[in-house]
Amino acid sequence: MTSAGRWAIGSGAVAVLVATGAWARGPAGVDARLWAEVRPVIEARLVMESRGSGLGESMPALDARWFCRAEALDLQERAGRVRAGVDTLCMEYGVRDGALVECGGAQVPQVVRLERAADGDYRVVSREEPPDGAGYAEWEETHFSYDAESRLGGPVPSDALETAARTHFGLPAGAPVEAC
Repeated sequence: MTSAGRWAIGSGAVAVLVATGAWARGPAGVDARLWAEVRPVIEARLVMESRGSGLGESMPALDARWFCRAEALDLQERAGRVRAGVDTLCMEYGVRDGALVECGGAQVPQVVRLERAADGDYRVVSREEPPDGAGYAEWEETHFSYDAESRLGGPVPSDALETAARTHFGLPAGAPVEAC
């Protein structure tokens, strides 16, 4: 084998290792420590803003409530301010006859801005999401990096939300999920 052939094989192997490392590390620009601090604040805000918008809430017997999850796509911190580009999933669950009842939900990309409060905790200062219909794709392009945008719209798993809902309602882990 010529030295050029060995060089090409070696370069290819390095490229594969670098790509694998980047994939295993997760989304570019996401600091795990910072995400652990701001994620609960973002998710609590999503739950708060979802209240009053669900079908299940109009049926008191279901005792429905919202459960939300955010997945980080972009995360930057500067001078106590955080810009989080996230893909979110909010689901409304209730309970009926020992079953978890799914009444609705939505997956939406968002940009959430937070700042550190005097007590040291973060608080949400603004939240943006794309417009319905025309302008949706353009909004994604202007608010997310190419890497983050390419990961938008993938499934945000609802398993954790179903588990949290079952726990909240005191249902067993295997309780079925039914439509509202």
